[in-house]
Amino acid sequence: MSERTTYLLVDGENIDATLGGSILGRRPRPEERPRWDRLLEWTERAFDQDVTGLFFLAAGTELPTTFVQALIAIGFRPVPLSGAGKVVDIAIQRTADALVDRDADVVLVSHDGDFVEQVSRLCDGSRQVGVVGFNEFVNGAFRGLPGLRIIDLEHDVGAFTAPLPRVRVIPIDEFDPLDFL
Repeated sequence: MSERTTYLLVDGENIDATLGGSILGRRPRPEERPRWDRLLEWTERAFDQDVTGLFFLAAGTELPTTFVQALIAIGFRPVPLSGAGKVVDIAIQRTADALVDRDADVVLVSHDGDFVEQVSRLCDGSRQVGVVGFNEFVNGAFRGLPGLRIIDLEHDVGAFTAPLPRVRVIPIDEFDPLDFL
């Protein structure tokens, strides 16, 4: 592996909200949520270098100890935040801005268009940059950014233990009629 690092910036609330509200139509059960360890492993393989996983979460006044301990156990560095407004978005934006001047690759895990400006600055041709989410829900403004990889959390990363009930455009080379019979 190279000496370079990939920073994996996870907006877990955004992924959870999209999974629940747009795909499942209800709050996801624990077994339906992404296996975050698979995302770390996939990123390390796909970018062929060490990964620093930062998992941003709004903690309010109480630390979600069980979840934080689980994140640490699988290799993430939790970033619990409190304050007024969209604290997770603000922290990810600041982190992405700080990474512009670093010799590092960046993967954002979110569908949120609030990060387009920061991701655009990272797409300067000097690094690998990716956005991970559910392809059909990734903000369209990301699609025009030069060199940006759009990575599907389910189909590319394999972060789920069972297929999700998604309606998506299927490339004909991937179409299996048995999926519909």
